[in-house]
Amino acid sequence: MASIRFAVVGLGHIGRRHASLIAAQPEATLVGVCDVLDRTALRWPEGVGEAVPLYAGLPELLTEVACDVVCVCTPNGLHAAQGLACLRAGRHVVIEKPLALTVAECDALITEAERQRLHIFGVMQNRYSPAAAWLREVVEGGRLGEILQVHVDCFWNRDHRYYLSDEGLPHPWHGDAALDGGVLFTQFAHFIDLLCWTFGPIAVTAARFANQTHAAFHPFADTGMVHFRLADGGLGSLNFSTAIWDRNFESTLTVIGQRGTVKLGGQYMNELRYCHVEGLSVPTLAPSAPPNSYGPYQGSAANHHFVIDNVVDVLQGRAAVATTAAEGRAVVHAIETIHWASKPDQAG
Repeated sequence: MASIRFAVVGLGHIGRRHASLIAAQPEATLVGVCDVLDRTALRWPEGVGEAVPLYAGLPELLTEVACDVVCVCTPNGLHAAQGLACLRAGRHVVIEKPLALTVAECDALITEAERQRLHIFGVMQNRYSPAAAWLREVVEGGRLGEILQVHVDCFWNRDHRYYLSDEGLPHPWHGDAALDGGVLFTQFAHFIDLLCWTFGPIAVTAARFANQTHAAFHPFADTGMVHFRLADGGLGSLNFSTAIWDRNFESTLTVIGQRGTVKLGGQYMNELRYCHVEGLSVPTLAPSAPPNSYGPYQGSAANHHFVIDNVVDVLQGRAAVATTAAEGRAVVHAIETIHWASKPDQAG
């Protein structure tokens, strides 16, 4: 089969990761890049750049570059509009998390993809963690019995190093309400995805937010406590914060079932920390991928190669989309309802 032709929009930290993995994929070719910076100002991945056409605007790239799929790796608030532009131009799209910042934007993307008969590939690479995949299999197999409680705790560091440049100027989009969208979208969407992917939709019953240490950097909350119900009636909680000093602390997922208890932990919810389940031996899991490193801070697991491989496999007719637009929408819906429940006039 012919090589799958990729273009990347946004050559920041994660865009460079996409470009490197496309270049390394035997059945893929990087045929174009779009970024507002010029070629000399960009940090090109090793072995990528000299021969790849660079465009300052997405319309020019879509008009002049023959490509099959576009990876949208720009700030969160641009995902929906740029994804729609790619779909309308007849291209499949890979959209970095989050799919969009509102459910309405997600619905517009899904409608356009269906109209054009094109694929939207979501990016939720924490699903590829051996511990997360194992937990989902255990839950789906009914090994825990009825799920009584699910508790998610995410405590990370995002301080001045994240929100300011080396010169002390505000980051171009980190902390911008319209482009960032808040810490649930930017830092914790992967863990909300694991929650929805494993247990289905949640119904938020209460949420309380606070901006404890970031008033100088952004107008939205850095900390929150959320209560929710699972579709089958179980109770749940989500506690999150980016106010942790100096470095990430942990991300944990505790599941209490009628026939056992399981806890995933570690900074990226990628380790099996506790397993006591009736009739189930503690498994030996493969090691998880290291985190994506962004200099002074770290992100989630470096599993993007699975995403690019899935795109190639789908477009070559060998597989189904691993993370669908509907699943990306579910995460946005959960965050949207959490934000709504956190508003003071919704307290009750």
